[in-house]
Amino acid sequence: MVNLRFGEVDGPSDEPIAEKFSALAELRQEGLIRHLGLSGVSSARLTEAQAIAPVVTVQNLYNLAKRQDDDLVDRCAAENIAYASFFPLGGFTPLQSDTLTQVAARLEASPQQVALAWLLQRSATTVLIPGTSSVAHLHENVAAADLKLPADAVAELDTIGR
Repeated sequence: MVNLRFGEVDGPSDEPIAEKFSALAELRQEGLIRHLGLSGVSSARLTEAQAIAPVVTVQNLYNLAKRQDDDLVDRCAAENIAYASFFPLGGFTPLQSDTLTQVAARLEASPQQVALAWLLQRSATTVLIPGTSSVAHLHENVAAADLKLPADAVAELDTIGR
């Protein structure tokens, strides 16, 4: 799989993608690439790319605090496109919220686990990239997949990014 990256970390680009995505689509036609994805794109760029070749994933900045892609997350779920959140824990500015801390304490989980669980429950097509260099954090991140957030916790967490 190859993701064509557009935009910057903080948002998508309005630059047309047809020329570059068409080049990747040709490589896909030749059997050199199996799947194509996009990174740093808006819904309009996704539509543009889909007119050229199937898109299997969108990778954008999205987490509890950075919710600008809510509609795109919903669209990806409706179209069965994986949505990969980069910086799911905030990246260079780690997520910090009294609400997140309080919900985590009630659920006897870490704030990071709750933030990852929220993303996983947000959409059935969500995939995560919570990079870490710590084995302990890796185990904690993986355990987030088993954390089921009750509806009241989700409602409370939803107030963070809105």
